[in-house]
Amino acid sequence: MIDLRSDTVTRPTPAMRRAMAEAAVGDDVLGDDPTVNTLERRVAERLGKEAAVYMPSGTMTNQTAIRAHTEPGDEIILEAVAHSYFFEGGGPAALSGVSCRLLAGERGIFTAEQVRAAVRPRNYHYPFSKLVCVENTHNRGGGSIWPLERIAEVEKAAREAGLAMHMDGARLWNASVATGIPEREYAKYFDSVSVCFSKGLGAPVGSALAGTAKFIDRARRFRKMFGGGMRQAGIIAAGALFALENHRARLAEDHANARRLAEGIARLPGVALDPTTVETNIVIFRTSTMPPAEWMARLKALGVLVLAGSADTIRAVTHLDVSAAQIDEAIAAFAKAAHT
Repeated sequence: MIDLRSDTVTRPTPAMRRAMAEAAVGDDVLGDDPTVNTLERRVAERLGKEAAVYMPSGTMTNQTAIRAHTEPGDEIILEAVAHSYFFEGGGPAALSGVSCRLLAGERGIFTAEQVRAAVRPRNYHYPFSKLVCVENTHNRGGGSIWPLERIAEVEKAAREAGLAMHMDGARLWNASVATGIPEREYAKYFDSVSVCFSKGLGAPVGSALAGTAKFIDRARRFRKMFGGGMRQAGIIAAGALFALENHRARLAEDHANARRLAEGIARLPGVALDPTTVETNIVIFRTSTMPPAEWMARLKALGVLVLAGSADTIRAVTHLDVSAAQIDEAIAAFAKAAHT
């Protein structure tokens, strides 16, 4: 099967498995796992932050960040289909007791004016606005990249209102490789940044949250509270470290494959897709001739797996387990499915 459901389906490479098997380990909760410590230090350095903490998932890093920035009864500002709101099980309400002020973005990207309009007046009748969250790249925006100047404008609006800034950078690596802008340049506008190793980088487990040393110390308390304290975590951290050091640059191949796929299927009947909007490794197209479930069933029968993005969209994601030759096979399968 050519699996385009997500870049989370990647499997560890043989070299990554060897690194994991040979990893030095200790008790991470006690702070003495050397591989975890190395990974956290490398992440903090790459993002230009004082410290970082390793966690099992991007959901945990995002929700821990929200909890560490807020108190119950506060409100956070984020895009209407942002991962932290849309795909994390109601975490902001359940774990932090905060409400979400949702902004309608364009492919997941909103404006400084929208932030200013969303900030609550400082009045006891309202929840206190505390945090602006930015997702870069934006999953449901089709892997869209936030322009650096837009981030700067949003940060200015947030600071004017005394708000903190958090970036869900699960696919920040993709944004950086696609634009050539170092991750730390994106990260400098934010108080905290979450990054993931188990998507395009291909590690089996893990994300990290970075920020000031004081903030990360507070975040460690909530990581423990949420069940994210790990023991000999160096075994999985070694996979993340290997991925960071060896798989980052090759993300450009995934981006090229995604554009190739988009260009190959854009003219098929029932496909509404502008290939120029495919900036990284996510291809989302609107379907009009048959429902997503039918597309999925036909493609599966032809050896290609995709996912429904909504009631009338399909999402396909390229990654290190899909080659350029397999993209050509997938394009042929899409064509056959469209004309069956």
